[in-house]
Formats: sequence, C-alpha cells, structure tokens
Amino acid sequence: MAKVTTGTGDTGYTGLLGEQRVAKYDPRPDTFGTVDEATSALGLARAVAQDQRVKDIIFRIQQELYLLMGELATPPENYEKMGLRMTREHVEWLEQVEDELKQEVEIPNKFIIPGDTLDGAALDLARTIIRRAERMAVKLLHDGVIQNTEVIRYLNRLSDLVFILARSIEVKSSLAQLPE
Repeated sequence: MAKVTTGTGDTGYTGLLGEQRVAKYDPRPDTFGTVDEATSALGLARAVAQDQRVKDIIFRIQQELYLLMGELATPPENYEKMGLRMTREHVEWLEQVEDELKQEVEIPNKFIIPGDTLDGAALDLARTIIRRAERMAVKLLHDGVIQNTEVIRYLNRLSDLVFILARSIEVKSSLAQLPE
C-alpha cells in the first residue's frame, strides 16, 4: 500500500527530484503545484466532457503535464540524469491539435464569458490556471532556475489549445440544442 503521509513536509520543506529540499513556498514547488492545479482542473473537464475525442485530448495533456511537473521539480545537478523534459515535439502536437480544431470551429473575435457549458467552463478555469503557471515558469526561466524554453512554449500553446477546445465544446453543444 502506498504511503501517503510521510511527515517529511511537516517542517515546511519539500523534496525535489534528487536529494535537494526547498521551502514549500520556493518558486519551484509553487510553479509545479500550480501545474498540478491545472491538471486537476483539466481532470474535472475530462470527467464532465461528453465527447470522447475531447476526453482523449485532455488525458494526453494531463500525462504531459506530469512530465512538465517532473522537469520543474528537477534541480540542475540532476537534470541530465532524470531525462524529464518538454520538447519541441510536445509543442508541435499541441499546435497540430489546435489547427485541427480551428478547422472545425470559428473562434469569435471578442471576449468570452465562461459558463455556457459545464465542460467548457471547466476548461476555461483550467486555462486560467495554465496561464498563471506560465507566468510563474517564465519567472523561473528569467531568474535562471530553469533553462528549457520549451516549458514556456508548451504552457503558452496549451492555454491557446484549451481555449479553442472550450469553444469547440460550446459550439457543438449549441448545435445539439437547435430544434429539428
């Protein structure tokens, strides 16, 4: 059985991948904790989504966000050994899905007020958390804590994709509600 409570964080410190421990408010755990928050918000969206394709896209994103969290939790001295990193290919997959979705739905040139559908609203919530994680990751990059610019590119493209995915869900929902 997995041990959930270890007690090692009771003093306000948490472990990175390796031997290093940092304060729980350190920018690294703050950032990967925010990514974890986005992953949970995406889980809510996946749980309420009706479309299997949407569920599959979200699930893959959630898996990739675990890789991203692992990278953020890896100190420089363990970076090569751990092998956890976001790549250009991760970003290109997001761009490919985004392009496919944009062929299916017209994105309005106006501000969107979230809440037309439950799954769309959950995606919009996830998007705002992803944007916060992106801002935090940019600070890590600018402060020299991380070096991989693909982390920033990934989070930036991901928030765009999640926005488009929410609009796609809402359009499909509104079409399903039209009288025959």
